[in-house]
Amino acid sequence: MNQVEIEFRSDNCGRAAPELIDALGRANSGTALGYGGDELTRSLSDRFSSLFETSVRVFPIPTGTGANALALASATNGFDAVYCSPEAHIHTSECNSAGFFGQGLKVTTVEGQYGKVVPNALQNAIEQAGRGLAHKSQPSALNLVQATDMGAVYSVPEVQALGLIAKQNDMVVHMDGARFANALATLGCTPAELTWRAGVDILSFGVTKNGGLLTDAIVVFNDNVANQIGFHLRRAGMIWSKMRFASAQIHAYVENDLWLRLARQSNTSATLIANALEKIQDVTVVAPVQANEIFVETRSDVLDRLAESNVKFYRRSPTRARFVCRWDTTDEECNALIQRITRCLQPHSPC
Repeated sequence: MNQVEIEFRSDNCGRAAPELIDALGRANSGTALGYGGDELTRSLSDRFSSLFETSVRVFPIPTGTGANALALASATNGFDAVYCSPEAHIHTSECNSAGFFGQGLKVTTVEGQYGKVVPNALQNAIEQAGRGLAHKSQPSALNLVQATDMGAVYSVPEVQALGLIAKQNDMVVHMDGARFANALATLGCTPAELTWRAGVDILSFGVTKNGGLLTDAIVVFNDNVANQIGFHLRRAGMIWSKMRFASAQIHAYVENDLWLRLARQSNTSATLIANALEKIQDVTVVAPVQANEIFVETRSDVLDRLAESNVKFYRRSPTRARFVCRWDTTDEECNALIQRITRCLQPHSPC
């Protein structure tokens, strides 16, 4: 029997939130100066300065990869090194765009757990980097992924501890916030507490994976570390022409805490699935489910059968699967996934 398809590959497989679609319609009236000269874009910095409780600059940008690469490029030199976890997106999934746009910037991994950098490993890496030696890439930036690429969330004290080490070593702290809203929804702290107050200098502010449509943003907290970012964005072709449509979405995204409500929905779906799977024999949830991703270890034949049953997901190894919940994932989809996994564990039972 052909099963109904259920989608758990990624949160960028889902729909755009209706509120953001509506915002595009409202912006689609009359004329406005291009390349950020419109009123919606000019007002973004004021809106985000209020949101983050400090003066910031905001740059709408088409992609998260562009946000990460150009944030780092604007804050480093080509002979520098940026430290990150082995699972970080800039290391595993962005075709070394940080190195390309950073004119040779070296992405260097630091061991941790569940996609997090840990303080003692960071300190050891810096001490062994050969600071001042011309034949060594110089430690210049730290990349923190929030929530991590293993579904874990850095607590505020964890960000503070890493931020302190970075500052003591004259390093810039960049946060890859593709799932920043999911982390914030989990922690219940303020955006300020999780970023600049904890030592973050520049943030890739995710929108697309949480209900957005073709836009993310870069938020600059420390203007000294990225004072030429506009030139980097323009040279890379990452400046919107009709930028008002990107800015309209970003305004709508944070209006009345919509971004946090959307994130809570996907987080809740992931928790529902994880709680059920933890009770099933021969299935192991291998990382903390603190946002909207679930990493599962089970038999390879189980994952084979699950894929054949029309469940869409990504494998991280023959026996490891990743399931990602979207803002529009339904309880029915969650329960269907749990039921199919349970059936696929029985060799002679149809999934």
